[in-house]
Amino acid sequence: MEINTKAFTLMLVLLSFFHLSLVSGRKSINGFTLDLIHRDSLISPYHDPSNTPSERLQKAFHRSFSRASFFGVKCVHSIKSTLTPNEGEFLMKISIGTPPIDTFVIADTGSDLTWTQCKPCVNCFKQLTPIFNPKNSSSYKTIGCHYKLCQGSLCNNNRCNYEVSYGDQSHSMGDLSIETFTFASSSGKHVSIPNIVFGCGHDNSGTFTNATSGIIGLGGGNASIVNQMHHEIKGKFSYCLIPLELLLDSSNATSHINFGDNAVVSGPNVISTPIYKKESPIFYYLNLKGISIGNKTVEFKSSPISLPGYDRGNIIIDSGTTLTYVPDVFYLNLESLLIRSINATRKDGTYGGLDLCYESNENGTIDVPKIVAHFTNADLELSTSNIFTQMEEGIVCLTIVPGGNQISILGNLAQANFLIGFDLEANKMSFKPTDCTKY
Repeated sequence: MEINTKAFTLMLVLLSFFHLSLVSGRKSINGFTLDLIHRDSLISPYHDPSNTPSERLQKAFHRSFSRASFFGVKCVHSIKSTLTPNEGEFLMKISIGTPPIDTFVIADTGSDLTWTQCKPCVNCFKQLTPIFNPKNSSSYKTIGCHYKLCQGSLCNNNRCNYEVSYGDQSHSMGDLSIETFTFASSSGKHVSIPNIVFGCGHDNSGTFTNATSGIIGLGGGNASIVNQMHHEIKGKFSYCLIPLELLLDSSNATSHINFGDNAVVSGPNVISTPIYKKESPIFYYLNLKGISIGNKTVEFKSSPISLPGYDRGNIIIDSGTTLTYVPDVFYLNLESLLIRSINATRKDGTYGGLDLCYESNENGTIDVPKIVAHFTNADLELSTSNIFTQMEEGIVCLTIVPGGNQISILGNLAQANFLIGFDLEANKMSFKPTDCTKY
């Protein structure tokens, strides 16, 4: 899914051009925390009670397989960005405009541009919340053609236009605009940040569902809202994800995302590893050296599409992908080690697209030796639930899967019950073991 190069390049240039002039009038904030709602959890406005936990899990995996297919070869070899707004897993409630209009957007560390559907709609997909009408907002501004940087074919009726197109033929087109975004902090205070550049989409179609009005890009590129809010949050955000089996069953617990001072990850048991910027500035690359099961380690080897410098960032961390994807050869070696290390009855067949499955014990788990993911300068001890999940009663399956020639992805199941901090000034990521239901 490639963004229109000319349109996206213009967005990045415009964003850099506006950044210095727009942030100067903003007030400093100490930080804020928001709810991060899994689209299938009980507290999600889009929760479908007719689905069983197993059905919700299988649908989440299906979305994960679809999403991962879009992080394909092209995004590794090209600076063009690859986005999958419809396949994200977590929702953020935000408000846009003055007066603020509430909506739900997909929070996505694998995306850059923030956009939402806007009236008038030439072509819009159905959404459950009201479509944003910029005419009703006193703080809405389009970026005009009189700006030198906005001359050319991307300007229409004195408005700069944007266009993002995706590999599955989905797209969003509209006006590149400026607006006030308001975040309902879980502390009870609302945080309003003016002059956010976003896409006001008048023509949007494809595989989007009514569970969202658009996306909020938390990636590393210039168009990301994280970089646009740099003055307020100083390049820091963090999140704590509740294990999926709790979200899909009967829990009202909520994951949280933090920005600014609230996002600092510190204290005992914190480990940190570098964040690498590579061909696409959107993605947060980590360097995975290997995975240990007990006292044996499988080295993380390069995939066939690896570029020079593969050992300086070989896996992206993504909040919107459920499963973890690794190179085929590495997967086969890891699977072989797991089979030799696990004393449980293996189940034949495939469950929800997952192949390595076992009969679980009375607690719904299996006994696995100590699991450690070895990142540069950081040994991350994973729980069994980080890499195995209960697909149905009495059956658990490995949630690390072969990714073919696609980019490697550390999915959100592997991230559960860690407070994960992104420090974009220091270019490091920190992990702290945390009971996210109590965080």
